[in-house]
Amino acid sequence: MGPGDLSALLKTIPTRDDENLIVGYDSSDDASVYKLSDDIAVIQTIDFFPSMVEDPYLFGQIAATNALSDVYAMGGEVISALNIVTYPSGDDYDLLGEILRGGASKVHEAGASLSGGHSIHDDTIKYGLSVNGRVHPERIIRNDGARVGDVLILTKPIGVGIVTTGYKKGKLSQEAFDEACHWMTTLNKHVADVMKHHPITSATDVTGFGLLGHIKEMLGERVSAVIKAEQVPYIKEAYSGAEQALTTGGGKRNRAFLAEHLDFQINDPAMEEVLLDPQTSGGLVISIDEAHSQALLDELAEKDIFARAIGQVTDRQDKTIIIN
Repeated sequence: MGPGDLSALLKTIPTRDDENLIVGYDSSDDASVYKLSDDIAVIQTIDFFPSMVEDPYLFGQIAATNALSDVYAMGGEVISALNIVTYPSGDDYDLLGEILRGGASKVHEAGASLSGGHSIHDDTIKYGLSVNGRVHPERIIRNDGARVGDVLILTKPIGVGIVTTGYKKGKLSQEAFDEACHWMTTLNKHVADVMKHHPITSATDVTGFGLLGHIKEMLGERVSAVIKAEQVPYIKEAYSGAEQALTTGGGKRNRAFLAEHLDFQINDPAMEEVLLDPQTSGGLVISIDEAHSQALLDELAEKDIFARAIGQVTDRQDKTIIIN
């Protein structure tokens, strides 16, 4: 669902006061956090969706990687996961087995336990995980703490929505699709491990709201940001796909919701589409004080982890995000 639909809907749901619920759905954070003791809090999240690839094992890997990411965005460690599946009645269950094997491979790569799940029959195959993580209550990384002067760092190229769409239509290459799959199955675990050594002010993972939509969540109404379009990494053929109008309905919804918050100072319609493109299992956007940003980038580079500085947080301006 688009960000506008969700924000309006969630305001209608009653809440219950609980001093141990540190992060709930009254904010737009990546997962909920519940305090169990002075030094342990549990992170809970769930994510599932239909397949965007034909290979069932690969689909399982992508869906699991995506679901695990919310825990990493909040500075946590994944400890366990449950499968959630919808599957057509009477279909070949060997295919379902491959999906589950793919998902399990990523849960195990995360060092976590896959402990069960739930399944129902449905006309469309959908798969994902309910994930539990743990974090120290005083070390939670929220998605709304960006401060003036912070550098914004992105840890995966964007454009996978356009690439998977274009590949399905036979318009983009196998090489571009393979690159998209590589990033969609790359855990954000190693980025999260490095983040623990640095004074991160906020972080979020880039998924359905696109790069600009998730940056908007980080900024709220408090501050703005300038994004340097030429510094934003993207899969090369995503740009050519955008030139061919190989965009998604999610991208159109993102544009409509964000329109009043964006100032595109670039004369580049294709790049606009890439920046608004919904991602599946995207990287993290991290904000960190400029004085500490190079140390973070250096450690990520030393560990062969992809990362690029893409912009900076500023005082509040007329528009929330300026792209130049």
